[in-house]
Amino acid sequence: MEISWNEVVFSLAKDVERAVMPLFGKPEGGREVGKNVSGDVTKYVDKVAEDIVVKRLEPLGINIVSEEIGLVDQGSDLTAVVDPIDGSYNFSSGIPIFAFSFALFKGKKPVYSAIYEFLLGNYYEAIPGNGAYLNGRRIHVVPREPEKAAISFYTRGVGVSIIERVKRIRVLGAIAVELAYLARGSLQAAVDVRNYVRPTDVLAGALLVREAGGIVVDENGKEFDPALSAEDKMNIIASSDERLLELILEEVKR
Repeated sequence: MEISWNEVVFSLAKDVERAVMPLFGKPEGGREVGKNVSGDVTKYVDKVAEDIVVKRLEPLGINIVSEEIGLVDQGSDLTAVVDPIDGSYNFSSGIPIFAFSFALFKGKKPVYSAIYEFLLGNYYEAIPGNGAYLNGRRIHVVPREPEKAAISFYTRGVGVSIIERVKRIRVLGAIAVELAYLARGSLQAAVDVRNYVRPTDVLAGALLVREAGGIVVDENGKEFDPALSAEDKMNIIASSDERLLELILEEVKR
């Protein structure tokens, strides 16, 4: 049976939204309930959201890689890589920047990805070879001269001089959202060089950026191609164009 993934994923995102939004900004949502597979804290809202994702996806017989529990291996050639709530610190703190992130692969080949901004109702989709979309409308990156560019930039000291070479720095606390904003032209780059993000955080957004005409690499300028994992930690540099990418790489390699 052919599965309409856009319908499945949008419905799943709405299910998660209905379950978690009553917890938005409330202490209960941020209550620590354990550790995830990469050693970070699992918040109550993360657990609520992930339980829904697993319950909905398991009957489809596909493998699931999710932020908190890691791999659910069902022996399928299809694997969904999911972060049910990217930006859960923002969520639990009452900051309205967080999203549902989903990427589907057949083997290592991307099939479909989506990012859903709960509060705004924005649904971003990437279809390999067919572009990136926001609420059904085609979107593209919007390059600017570096001195006019706005970028998302996370660092623990690497490449800090980048801030002197671009117009604006934005740190929103949800890398999936920031990659989506790059894809639609609201940002010109999204950079995280803390060796911190995981594939669950960024795989959906990376595909979105590429399908919108952008470039996604690691800190060495090599193609961004991580394992389908919830545990590996890495760096990511996504840019609207080569010129800005070269500037960022120049600074992070110093």
